[in-house]
Amino acid sequence: MKLFFSVGEPSGDLHGANLIRELRRRRPDCEIVGYGGPRMAAAGCMLHEDLTRLAVMWFARVLLNLHHFWDLVSRADRYFRHHRPDAVVLIDYPGFNWWIARRAKAHGIPVFYYGVPQLWAWAGWRVKKMRRYVDHVLCKLPFEEAWYRQRGCHATYVGHPYFDQLRAERLDESFLHTQKTGRGPLVAILPGSRTQEVEGNFRHFLKAAHLVHRDVPHVRFAVAAFKPTQADWIRRELAGSELPIEVHVGRTAELIHAADCAMAVSGSVSLELLYHTTPTVILYAVTRAAFFAQRFFRKVRYITLVNLLTTDDLFPKHVATYDPNDPADAGVLMPEYLTCQDKSAQVAGHVIEWLTQPARHAACVAKLTALKDQVGYGGASCRAAEYLLTELGSRPRPALRTHYPFATQLEEAFRGAA
Repeated sequence: MKLFFSVGEPSGDLHGANLIRELRRRRPDCEIVGYGGPRMAAAGCMLHEDLTRLAVMWFARVLLNLHHFWDLVSRADRYFRHHRPDAVVLIDYPGFNWWIARRAKAHGIPVFYYGVPQLWAWAGWRVKKMRRYVDHVLCKLPFEEAWYRQRGCHATYVGHPYFDQLRAERLDESFLHTQKTGRGPLVAILPGSRTQEVEGNFRHFLKAAHLVHRDVPHVRFAVAAFKPTQADWIRRELAGSELPIEVHVGRTAELIHAADCAMAVSGSVSLELLYHTTPTVILYAVTRAAFFAQRFFRKVRYITLVNLLTTDDLFPKHVATYDPNDPADAGVLMPEYLTCQDKSAQVAGHVIEWLTQPARHAACVAKLTALKDQVGYGGASCRAAEYLLTELGSRPRPALRTHYPFATQLEEAFRGAA
């Protein structure tokens, strides 16, 4: 059996690696190829390209890398034509993966989307593409299955794969001890995994840290950087600062676990914060143009997954951003600020409250623990692997199609010219 994976985000690389391990555990002869990242390669995927290098956001950045994406789509198309995998497995990264799905369907290859993009939040009209190009939608959030089925997609809820990784993770106890025994409470700062997220949000976190330190002088801060280059940039931003703040790379899990509370950029890291029951305030600073544009596309009130899992009104008639003074937001577990303005004072206010009012901190931890017990169980990778193998076992393998000599010669001529 041969499966082609297409994964473009660091988080997708993690989920893809866990799924590959489960597939190969059940079918040792299963050959995995395609686009992904270093974790997938370590799990046994023969990478045609490290697509996580091109993890980009916003339209302008996509345009700058468009020639790379076109080349990758063309390479995948040639592979589908000449090697005929049994199925294509997509994880997130919808802009690029729609093209991969389109080419797979053109060759009659079944397509599975594992960890589907959040179309229900931003781009409901794209469900037409999901219906047209994807055979099976494997959902990671409880409400997604019904949403997709109501729109004509074959959908099954398998659970969130992030919890698989979290449950299997082994923390560095020595590092944890050092962080937990330091003088004063610890606040973790999680500025995001993408460089543009770090550059867009860290300065606000730094201002918030100054405000927290003013009111809680014995506080300590620790930044969890995703890459060494990002850590270097953060250290330059900290030059001259007298804050008690450390910068670490590859210590996100330990810092989340050790921290009394956290300031974080919105993303899948909110699930990790939930798993460790760490009170957190979320920030996502964007440009004025981006903030204006999102008002026309966003269909949900919250941008944080943890908050979406607790709301009773997932798709409100009138969508707005979180407001701490609005009674409708009283039950939000992670205060969040999607903004084009400076919200460092508001961010600092939540942290100061948790650090100075033990009852408020304990109440937040209790609510996070209750939600974790409801949704934080593992097994998504196992269920997805079983689903894939069962579905593929019930259908014949795609047959190689006849190639016309002229078409083959023309393709080779173009490849030679390139």
